[in-house]
Amino acid sequence: MVIPWDGYSLGEFISSMEPLPSAKYIQFLSVSDNIDMPDNPGGFDFPYSEGLRLDEAMNPLCLLTFGCYGEVLPNQNGAPLRIVVPWKYGFKSAKSIVAVRFLDKMPPTTWNDQAPSEYGFYSNVNPNVDHPRWSQKTERRIGLPFYAQRRTTLIYNGYGDQVASLYNGMNLRKYF
Repeated sequence: MVIPWDGYSLGEFISSMEPLPSAKYIQFLSVSDNIDMPDNPGGFDFPYSEGLRLDEAMNPLCLLTFGCYGEVLPNQNGAPLRIVVPWKYGFKSAKSIVAVRFLDKMPPTTWNDQAPSEYGFYSNVNPNVDHPRWSQKTERRIGLPFYAQRRTTLIYNGYGDQVASLYNGMNLRKYF
């Protein structure tokens, strides 16, 4: 699904923050509000945490997003700020961000902490590495007739030309 996000380069934001040279990772933390979010949906501890390697976050495809469809970002789309990382699975695009940290070590992430055998830190779209409970070789394309929705999943969500070099020499089965 193509969404017209409003935002700007995450890399430009990072550069303006002038992280220390020792920073290798960036961590995004979500809002944690026991008054407006009392039910702890999904049983996860808040704040929700997500992270990227700094070189991934600096890729021009990554966006720091504050709106969509020409409007201010609504809560259901991750207000007040969210990250868009188009070559990774959706949970890597952190939502409802209220804090950012630059770290020298890989940060803990919510999904990786909850189910490390199912959700790796990198979480690149890779049809050659199945999720333990389902195949990722095909996907459904929303908006097409039902009989035409199923198609082959493209590695890195079709952005291989722009991002594959970030993972040169990595074992993408081990570092999923």
